[in-house]
Amino acid sequence: MAEVLPLSGAELRLLAALVRHKVRFMVVGLSAAALQGAPVVTEDIDLGFDDLADPRLTRALQEVGAAYIPPFGYNPPMLGWPGSDPFDVVLRMDGLGPVADEWRCALGIHVGPLKLKVLPLHRILASKLAANRAKDQRIIPVLQNCLRTLQVQQKPRRKTPATRSRSRSRNDPSRAP
Repeated sequence: MAEVLPLSGAELRLLAALVRHKVRFMVVGLSAAALQGAPVVTEDIDLGFDDLADPRLTRALQEVGAAYIPPFGYNPPMLGWPGSDPFDVVLRMDGLGPVADEWRCALGIHVGPLKLKVLPLHRILASKLAANRAKDQRIIPVLQNCLRTLQVQQKPRRKTPATRSRSRSRNDPSRAP
């Protein structure tokens, strides 16, 4: 999966700067689920960071003219810059370990020319189950179905006795054409 996030050039430039500066971050939440094939819609892109005090993050933000916007009221912390919607900054995820621990198990998924770390679908589901907010309860069945579908598609097909005997007879050197 990939290319499902409609990103502007400015958003891609910010993500590219984060990757180039080797900032430890990953796409989390429903954006991460969409990148893995889940049929979901989200209004924002959530990025989980290992360390907001990392000087590489500061350099990446400065390179593209972006800034960290601290949380206020009910709004989460964000990364914002002119000409683009802000990315939400995620510092913790319900039911999961620290972002640094989850980052180690993240998937690498291509988004345009970039390979981004993405929280695996089963971990997104675990977080949604733990948070148990009304909006999470609505999406949990979708994530569960998607995860089951992906698991079935990835499961290696087992040969049945009939197909084993057919393949053996085809490969039998004593069998003349």
